[in-house]
Amino acid sequence: MKKKAWILCEFVLVFVLSAGFLTGQAIDVSQWPLQEERSRDFDALHYRIRLDLDIAGKAFRGETTVTVAPLRDGFERCELDAESFVVSRVWNSWGSPLKFEQAGGKLMVFLEKGYLYGEILSFTVAYEGRDPEDGLRFYAETEDNPMLVASDSWPYGVRHWFPCNDYPNDKATNEVIATVPSPFKAVSNGRLENVSEDTEAGTSTWHWVQDLPHSTYLIVLAAAPYVVVRDSYGKIPINYWVYPQYADQARIVFGETPDMMEYFSRVFGYEYPWAKYDQVLVPFGGGAESTTATVMGHRIMYDERGEQDFSSMGIVSHELAHQWWGDLITLRSWAHTWMNESFGTYSDYLYQRHARGEDEGALTLHGKKESYLREARTQYIRPIVYDRYRRPQDMFDAHTYPKGAVVLHMLRFVLGDDAFFRTLKHFLQEYAFQPVDTHDFIKSIKTVTGQSLDWFFEQWLYRPGHPVFDIRYDWDAEARELRLTVTQTQDTARGIPIFRTPVFIGITTEEGKASTKVWIEAQEETFTFPCSTRPVLVRFDEGNYLLKEWTFAKSREELISQLENDDVMGRMWAANELERFADDQDVVAHLEQSGHQDPFWAVRRDATRILGKRKDDGLLAFLQYQCRDEKSAVRIAAIGQLAEFGKPEMVDFLKQLFNEEDSYRAQAAALTAIGKCGGEDAIPFLEEAVMVSSPRHVIRTAAQRALKDLK
Repeated sequence: MKKKAWILCEFVLVFVLSAGFLTGQAIDVSQWPLQEERSRDFDALHYRIRLDLDIAGKAFRGETTVTVAPLRDGFERCELDAESFVVSRVWNSWGSPLKFEQAGGKLMVFLEKGYLYGEILSFTVAYEGRDPEDGLRFYAETEDNPMLVASDSWPYGVRHWFPCNDYPNDKATNEVIATVPSPFKAVSNGRLENVSEDTEAGTSTWHWVQDLPHSTYLIVLAAAPYVVVRDSYGKIPINYWVYPQYADQARIVFGETPDMMEYFSRVFGYEYPWAKYDQVLVPFGGGAESTTATVMGHRIMYDERGEQDFSSMGIVSHELAHQWWGDLITLRSWAHTWMNESFGTYSDYLYQRHARGEDEGALTLHGKKESYLREARTQYIRPIVYDRYRRPQDMFDAHTYPKGAVVLHMLRFVLGDDAFFRTLKHFLQEYAFQPVDTHDFIKSIKTVTGQSLDWFFEQWLYRPGHPVFDIRYDWDAEARELRLTVTQTQDTARGIPIFRTPVFIGITTEEGKASTKVWIEAQEETFTFPCSTRPVLVRFDEGNYLLKEWTFAKSREELISQLENDDVMGRMWAANELERFADDQDVVAHLEQSGHQDPFWAVRRDATRILGKRKDDGLLAFLQYQCRDEKSAVRIAAIGQLAEFGKPEMVDFLKQLFNEEDSYRAQAAALTAIGKCGGEDAIPFLEEAVMVSSPRHVIRTAAQRALKDLK
């Protein structure tokens, strides 16, 4: 789904070497309209939605019973959101007809009397719709998917398939009773109450009950000839609703879900709160976290070979985390989108680190920083909590997803692990099944820790931008001390503050290593540290906690030391900094060594890319060796650099790689390289490759592109 594009993006990990991130600003978000949380004069309690779906005809008939409680006396008219369908009649709970008006996306129901505050009333709306442009999407059968129907409820989609108060601050329970043609299966929120068959009509009716309150955009309906692959976490059913052709791949893609559920229940301090959890394939991209039933774009599917190229861990863990962050507690208005998406995005980092280790986690977090920084440099900056937007979709950007996630990581750094996770637990327990805003979270921090972090939220949530540091140091042999100067160079003319933050400074000498926490509070500060011998390595932001751009000029010797001895983020940074010295044969030798031997694949990949960019024939053997690395990402980088040499004599080697590769994307890279290096004699090979099946058709696409290059 559109809002989840950030999860499927592949981060290009380019380290920041310069300041000036505002130079490419293209959008002035301050001109977007001011938005306010929508008021309401009733509390929606329950929606009972009965739909008869003609999937082949792309049409539906519906009856929705709406149960509400007035929030004022004299409640005699009820206004609901209602688009894309035509209401034919409305009647009250005694069967008496009610007057109504439908216009401008609204349904006004005139009640038989004026109700008092807190009285409960119900009425039923009958309506029909055909192939709505939003909300409920009908799909014809294609090469990739069967004929099906699936809701697209976020952010204001359910109003296109049933009448409701379609705003996230009003939570209600609901039922969905969907009649579909056999052999279709229908899935929705909550528990499955029953399934009834009408053999004469050739239909089945699926009755789902969501008996805990949630927001309307989280209500889901999908119907297709699904195969249901069953799993569980304890007594909680976990099901994977997939197209028949993907039945054998369901556990490959979704199989870590029970472990994720156990991990999140433990780390959030709140057991999974719902009756079940389904993951449901649909044709649109990304994913959307409907309560108890996440819909997933079918491009997520892959076979056993695909894990190295198309790992689903990020999106599966992110969407599952929304069952707490977004569904259990839900943003009160779209200005507080980070309450859903930043927490979901940080959760996928937490699980990545838990399941794959510290280095993979660090790389994932770095990717999130870079994703935000690209948006900040090229499009716009805005506060994370922001009440100016043209439509809710504007808020689902790299500020909300990755920047907010990194801000949470910095909050954890400031509070400490115990206090941070105790706060998450308190917040979920205090506000379960309620709409929330940022102030509720800040209140939980104060309640749990006693700390006032208003300064933190002011600069990171309510102000735009991030710090841009220039770091310099000098060692005074006579005084036996090191002086490190930190200057914030960001342009503060557009509301960007001078940031206050703690940071770790690491100093390594021949005698050992010392790490010291200091506080940056001014535009320029100098810190002095005892240092009896010349430092071998000085690290700013040891632990890589801060969201920042920075320049830190270092000598060739120090960068080589960092390349060989630092943590994974420091080694990657040093490799990229050494590109400035790439004509130095000693530097080339150290980068080759890192490309061959570094224990983490991303360092090997970066060293390979940097050396390959030199287009030195003397490095061809190195690149060919890297094409056999155990990690596909390194092989892809090496193949990509070989392609830039454009040497026809490499075509046979590239064909061999294609035939031997177990990575779809490495195969695609080999085909792309053939298109750049080969001649007409390579065309038959590429034409055969067009016929090779692969997830997301990556091989076919690469072969077609290579043919275009050659022809």
